[in-house]
Amino acid sequence: MITPGGINSSSPLTSKTNLKAVSDSLKLIMTTLSSSHFEIKPSAQTLGAQILGLDLSKALSNDCTEALMRALGTYGVLSFPKQTLSARELATFSARFGELEINVANNYQEPGIPEVMILSNMLDNGKPLGIADAGQDWHTDMSYSKMIAFANVLYGIKIPFRDGVSLGNTVFCNMHQAYEELPKPLKERINGATATHDFSKFWDKMRMEKGSSRPPLTPAQKLAKPPVSHPLTMLHPITKRRVLYANPGYAMSIDGMQAQESQEILDRLFEHQLQKHLQYKHHWQEGDVLMWDNFGTIHNAVADYLPHEHRFIKRCQIMATRFFNDDGSPKAFPPAWDA
Repeated sequence: MITPGGINSSSPLTSKTNLKAVSDSLKLIMTTLSSSHFEIKPSAQTLGAQILGLDLSKALSNDCTEALMRALGTYGVLSFPKQTLSARELATFSARFGELEINVANNYQEPGIPEVMILSNMLDNGKPLGIADAGQDWHTDMSYSKMIAFANVLYGIKIPFRDGVSLGNTVFCNMHQAYEELPKPLKERINGATATHDFSKFWDKMRMEKGSSRPPLTPAQKLAKPPVSHPLTMLHPITKRRVLYANPGYAMSIDGMQAQESQEILDRLFEHQLQKHLQYKHHWQEGDVLMWDNFGTIHNAVADYLPHEHRFIKRCQIMATRFFNDDGSPKAFPPAWDA
């Protein structure tokens, strides 16, 4: 279980009157820090920035890696347009930020590089090339794991378009802002509380969708990912601000609470965190590398394309090993960036 960390919601750092100043300061710092490495083009929305001037097939310096990591904390979602990467280069870039996960499903992995998973609705002689329904509802990747995820890195190789508009886009919600806008009594109710997350919840929901080809989880797969507990709110290790760490995909119940009250609070949190003003949509283009922070966002891959509208994406998931010890206690920050 990841431990929640230590500032409370009344800290000057997290008060509403100071949030804009904190955000403006962070963005000014980022522009100064990264100007010699790359250009940051913010979306001017609640999340999101483009990173320009970087070729991700090339090795990153420690300074550049740290600057990107801080940008990720600040903007939540980073896009790197017009990239050309091999699967090995994608894995090498991703591994600069932490240990890579090998997905528990053990399917649709890049040959010889199991850390790279293939997300696709394409077929080869009737055989699926990748998992077709990955992420098609609101969730946070790896909240079901004892060691949670820091970030995801996706590389868009084939993106479906209809009438010139991209399909299968990815929508995110801002969990810094979601926490900040919670009513004070609800913050006080959930700060310090933990919730149980279960890999089976999302998997089984996807199996119920029309046309799903997902098989039931095997006993070995369930044993590899038993339910785990994590705090409902946590101190973001980069921004040092509190975030809401709950998601409809994997959060099952609030620990130590009667079932009815637990469900009522979770339903309220889920409804709150999905409000439109907290959302940001990335419109995919072929060659995009998209990286997002799993501490400060939840996401949903929009399933608005048909079987003949082909999508082919390669993905790495970065575990939070740079920020948390195996027992869930936080590490000192900033971490060492030696490869």
